[in-house]
Amino acid sequence: MVAENLKMSHLLLGVFLISCLLTNTIFAQTNPLWTQQKVKNYLPHMTVLEVEAFLEKSDMVIIPVGALEQHGNHLPIGTDFLNGVERCKLIAQQRDILVCPILMAGQSPYHMGFAGSITLSAETILKVHLEAIESLIQHGFKRFIIMNAHGGNRAITTLLVDQINQTTAGVAVSFGPAISPFLGPSSDMPSKVLDRHAGTPETSSSLYLIPTLVQLDKAAAAQLTLPPHLEKMVPEVIANDPTAKMLFLAEGLKAAKTGKRTSSAEMSTIGVWGERDPKEATVQRGEKNTTRMVNAAVKFIDRWNELVLLEKED
Repeated sequence: MVAENLKMSHLLLGVFLISCLLTNTIFAQTNPLWTQQKVKNYLPHMTVLEVEAFLEKSDMVIIPVGALEQHGNHLPIGTDFLNGVERCKLIAQQRDILVCPILMAGQSPYHMGFAGSITLSAETILKVHLEAIESLIQHGFKRFIIMNAHGGNRAITTLLVDQINQTTAGVAVSFGPAISPFLGPSSDMPSKVLDRHAGTPETSSSLYLIPTLVQLDKAAAAQLTLPPHLEKMVPEVIANDPTAKMLFLAEGLKAAKTGKRTSSAEMSTIGVWGERDPKEATVQRGEKNTTRMVNAAVKFIDRWNELVLLEKED
């Protein structure tokens, strides 16, 4: 009996060792850099069958339009694209809306003084998105939310929404105006200094949305050199005077070839457009602002779905 038990023990040990060897071999043959988990309603992760099943529940798509551009020394080149995609993913976990990023790069000519920035023409961005949206319409998608995740794309995304509505069978809205009526009050304290591109708001959002890509230890306050007339406007811009803000942004952050002397390399030592140290950013602020935005988007989607149902009942 003892001998038989010993043989059985040896057999089980052998099976265990072979199992471990096979498991290690399998894992050794996979990409050591792969870290992604499958995300619900995220088109790049979905199969044909999953898209077909999705279309039985919803015809709504959200498209983040971002950028590949410098964000100081502490944030990645892909900040706008990545943050936009992550916001869309969070919305899509709460409601059935397809997340469909189409382009990583956007319109960023004023950042070309810093290595790694990429800029596309407005015509290219518009054409690529329209062709992609025509593809989605062919498969049965009809409603589109265009999320501008980069300030420099604002005019392009406005035109994109218009062209979807004017030239295709789709129906489109701009994310910002769509969710505006559903936004709760912001808990952010007003800044007393200029704090825009790659500053504390964007860094806070990134700490929440893409934490492993933020290098906060490399963040620093920029030294700014604005044209004198824009420098004089700054106090009124900070105070949110609408006219001052409009005129300030009409000239600020423009390509070097315009002669306005407001490209990021001409105005900022490190590309951050603000005087505040980005190290003051917090993940808590990023979470609050993201949650506020996601909740507003969910409420808008619910309202759009309600109105579609009323239309079908008629």
